[in-house]
Amino acid sequence: MAQLGRSIARALGLNEDLVEAVALAHDLGHTPFGHAGQDTLNECMQNFGGFEHNLQSLRVVDHLEERYPAFDGLNLTFETREGILKHCSARNAEQLEAQEPGGVARRFIDRSQPSLEAQLCNLADAIAYNAHDIDDGVRSGLISMAQLQSVDLFERYRLEALAEYPVLAEPQRARRLLYETIRRMLSAQVYDVIGATRQAIEAAAPANADEARQAGPLLRFSAAMHAQSAALKQFLFGSLYRHPQVMHTTGQAQQVVRELFAAYVAKPAEMPTDFAASADLHRSVADYIAGMTDRFALREHERLTGRKLL
Repeated sequence: MAQLGRSIARALGLNEDLVEAVALAHDLGHTPFGHAGQDTLNECMQNFGGFEHNLQSLRVVDHLEERYPAFDGLNLTFETREGILKHCSARNAEQLEAQEPGGVARRFIDRSQPSLEAQLCNLADAIAYNAHDIDDGVRSGLISMAQLQSVDLFERYRLEALAEYPVLAEPQRARRLLYETIRRMLSAQVYDVIGATRQAIEAAAPANADEARQAGPLLRFSAAMHAQSAALKQFLFGSLYRHPQVMHTTGQAQQVVRELFAAYVAKPAEMPTDFAASADLHRSVADYIAGMTDRFALREHERLTGRKLL
């Protein structure tokens, strides 16, 4: 994502460093097991303020990081913090606005846009997400190249790759064909975003950053590429994300998070001292779990419950 973002930012004359900072930090608040873990942790926290991974990313850089003697957090710029907060519920936006009037949550209240760099990161994230999921899905055997041929965005560049390199049709070169198809698909989307965004900016003609924020989303696909990207997402949702094996694994991942949360609330001393000593126990448990990798969460779950899942 960061690489895609920088490439597009360079072509559009945007702030490459800001794009990279937002790209690298935007998922800091993601729980183990991705969206499955996030949704479960939100359920566990329903009576204690809820849980949003974008808000958690902001919490990490504003409060949880302890790098300086004089203050908590990383002292990041407004623009970086704003870009990290990709989504925010109305309730949380109002709470943040009360704490920081005119701050990073204001745009969710007045319905303006974030910086062009933040808009770019949101789009680059979606592009990279789809590409990685295609690769992971085929390598895991959950989806096949044959199934992907029904997706116009994929099939066009598969045929292009075969036309230029006929040898890729050989079964033993299937991996190279997949990589080349994804590479061409990514390049096409990048150039499409650059072209469509230039047109949008020229049409809106914002004189400064504030006018750009009021002009609506300016970082965009062309209409044709948007439709193709949406069709790819629909395919991945039906064929990969709802695959029976994925759904089974998701259920087990949710069980791990749910049982970890209950175990730490019941026995805070099982967490490191700084988490266990917090006055807000449930938020502290959420912070601790959200900072785990998948493997560490599984090891902790097995240690605390004596059962091995996944």
